[in-house]
Amino acid sequence: MKKFALTGLFLLLALVTTFAQTREIYTNPKFRIIAKEHKLLAVLPFKTTLQLRPREVEKNGGVEGVRVLEEREGLSVQSALQSYFLKQKESRDMTVDVQDVAKTNALLVRNGVTADKIAGYTPQELAQILGVDGIVSGTFESTQPMSGGAAVAMTMVVGFSAPTNTGKLSINIADGSTGELLWKYDKSLSRGFGSDTGTIITTIMRKASRQFPYSKEFKN
Repeated sequence: MKKFALTGLFLLLALVTTFAQTREIYTNPKFRIIAKEHKLLAVLPFKTTLQLRPREVEKNGGVEGVRVLEEREGLSVQSALQSYFLKQKESRDMTVDVQDVAKTNALLVRNGVTADKIAGYTPQELAQILGVDGIVSGTFESTQPMSGGAAVAMTMVVGFSAPTNTGKLSINIADGSTGELLWKYDKSLSRGFGSDTGTIITTIMRKASRQFPYSKEFKN
């Protein structure tokens, strides 16, 4: 009797875990039609919100200092995501190219698209400015910075473990012609060991690789 009860419990846990993982990812059902001509993506700096304690805010130069730190974190996530995509392209696991972030950021600056104004632009407008077929953007929320000397160890929350939540990463891909959302991935983060921005992005994207629409593993 106990054996059957344990088996049932494991099946229930597996079903709930699968459901929780699936609903973190949205893929546009018309993705293959909309993105069939896509050749180049641009990764934008991520909108970052650091939820620091008053003492940490003061330590980092007040409100203005935190703003600068948030911009740096957003650039760090942007760079880490581009690096992941380049490695995938190099190993022939990705079907599109990714614009160099230095070029992306230079074009944004040249066209007056600053961090505080970028939300006022549509994906179509940004794609035209950057000369790309798709826009990768997102948000990052954390109780601690990840980049540079302030890096904090973090891992993904998986299964039924419930460590203290320290952040959330959301990645969006929009079509440059229509602005339509093609893919969205939300992942909560928690404290762990030995991680930095690059490690976190790599771990998250590996988990999503089979559901990443530009991956050769993707099955719709």
